Amino acid sequence: MNDRLAIGYGLAAVLLWSTVATAFKITLTYMDPIQMLAAASVVSALSLVAVAGWQGNLHLITSTFFRRPLYYLMLGLINPFIYYLVLFKAYDLLPASLAQPLNYSWAITLTLMAAIFLGQKIRKQDWIAAALGYAGVVVIATKGNVLDLNFDSPLGVGLALFSTLLWAGYWILNAKNQADPVIGLLLGFLLSLPFSIGLSLYSSDWSGIPWQGWLAVSYVGLFEMGITFVLWLKAMKLATNTAKISNLIFISPFISLILLANIIGEQIHPTTLIGLVMIIAGLLIQQRKSKT
Repeated sequence: MNDRLAIGYGLAAVLLWSTVATAFKITLTYMDPIQMLAAASVVSALSLVAVAGWQGNLHLITSTFFRRPLYYLMLGLINPFIYYLVLFKAYDLLPASLAQPLNYSWAITLTLMAAIFLGQKIRKQDWIAAALGYAGVVVIATKGNVLDLNFDSPLGVGLALFSTLLWAGYWILNAKNQADPVIGLLLGFLLSLPFSIGLSLYSSDWSGIPWQGWLAVSYVGLFEMGITFVLWLKAMKLATNTAKISNLIFISPFISLILLANIIGEQIHPTTLIGLVMIIAGLLIQQRKSKT
């Protein structure tokens, strides 16, 4: 029964994450990346407050924060503030069908960074996975012209790849955090809000945003930055075999490309699929257990 529930929660999370690339591009037609960050962060913080309240854990916020205030401030500045600012700008500069697969290589980045910062051993299969994954990144970014290394938007590609460093770094910093994960995530959003709202008030004009923009950014706040994370945590907690759940995530980028093509009419370059398959293959190789 628990495994059925775990798969249900996991599939719900994966399906919701599959929609966010489309939601990003729709939102960016009404808001700039800074506005999008500020508004989505507010929605996400409210949703996480509701989840923490439902779990009966809201009282943990102050005690958790005061145990390590600078630590949680640093986490909040990395994610959501800098990470999503960089990611949204990458989506602003690139077609979502390019930005999303490039960002998807974060798991390979995490393995390499964990070796540097946590002293974890890099196995032979990790090197194979990294080579295959980053070869896929180059195929996607150059649209198959790998020898020319000619990018449509070098800045956009650079930001998409930089976002993988930020996301991997965030999880490395979180590796030994014993706090409730929802409370930890909520603290990051609450502490980053003054920065994102202040930056948006300084740099952006909030007048004239139609209701469609507010609806789109609310969707992003709920289902990319908030509730979906909680669904995924629930799935992992209920599962007797976490590999079965974690492998569900590989469905997400392919559904995402289908949605991008059918909802906002993005043309999916054939090399995007080739590169994405290379990245997924690398991730699957990375997940294989070493023979003892």
